Amino acid sequence: MVNIKAKLRGAKFAGLCLGISLSIGCATAESPARYAEDAATGSPPHGLIIHGGAGAGSRATISRALEADMRRAMAEALAAGFGVLDQGGTSLDAVTAAILILEDAPGFNAGKGAVFNAVGSHELDASIMDGATLNAGAAAGISTVRNPILLARAVMDHSPHVILSGSGAEEFAREQRLRTVTPDYFDTERRRRQLEQRLARDSQASMAPGSGDAPSAQTGDSYFGTVGVVALDKAGNLAAGTSTGGMTAKRYGRIGDSPVIGAGTYANNKSCGVSSTGHGEYFIRHVVAYSICARMEHGGMTLQDAADEVVMEELVEAGGSGGVVAMDAKGNIAWPFNSSSMVRAHQSRDQAPRVLIFRSK
Repeated sequence: MVNIKAKLRGAKFAGLCLGISLSIGCATAESPARYAEDAATGSPPHGLIIHGGAGAGSRATISRALEADMRRAMAEALAAGFGVLDQGGTSLDAVTAAILILEDAPGFNAGKGAVFNAVGSHELDASIMDGATLNAGAAAGISTVRNPILLARAVMDHSPHVILSGSGAEEFAREQRLRTVTPDYFDTERRRRQLEQRLARDSQASMAPGSGDAPSAQTGDSYFGTVGVVALDKAGNLAAGTSTGGMTAKRYGRIGDSPVIGAGTYANNKSCGVSSTGHGEYFIRHVVAYSICARMEHGGMTLQDAADEVVMEELVEAGGSGGVVAMDAKGNIAWPFNSSSMVRAHQSRDQAPRVLIFRSK
């Protein structure tokens, strides 16, 4: 039986009690700090970095209410994850705790509030990876498990496999006594309206020559929502996790990058941890998360340079939109994105929590 949620509840509460200024309404400098090991202990600064999706959102297309909801949820996720780390918990538990908050927040495209596919149902994906052991777990195409990140964690901890999908994954979730729901639990009116708008646009686009079966371009805030976390604990271990509902009006059965180890999620203590968000097909083709870590481990690049090269050069050249959050084994962070905005947040032993959405704040 997996009871991760109960195990994390106390740490989550303690994290919330830390108190955070949040940077909710204040402009915050974009440049991440570079950290050195603590002179007294020789340990890197524990901390975590979070994304809540990248896309074409702007102040003109995102309501003030939605923006406020996302900022509050990101701040709460920071508090929950950092609370685990500050009490000496593992990076895996911190990643899990933070993603649980975001999966339960309907403003994001993960868990409650997941987008609808083309036939009006939900197919959720999630993954998690341990940088100390390279163990990983993932679930794809599920519609009855309330918190997909718990299923991904259970696959890693309690099965010999890395990825389970569909009905097999859901049967495994029941065996592990994870909380299940009816598929309509994930419904929200905002996502239903997005589906209707997308289907209408796709219907018009299908009249054009060569339209094929490709999804139409994402507009407004419809890309927002995939969530991901990278954490570094006091023992110096990295972990990363990602959770999503995929793309609005995606073809039934489509799987994106989020449950693909090396594309949407990767962690290795020798280099870095990465969680991706964006147009998943491009992130799979370019193995984005692993490529960033490989540039560090085998090419000697810094985290920032490696992440920038992949996201701002390689993906841009290929036509892929999105971004990543990444952290190395010294606590340095990077969060490049080539879209107009990306929901993101960071907190560490040496830096107060900050939550940003747009380029400046």
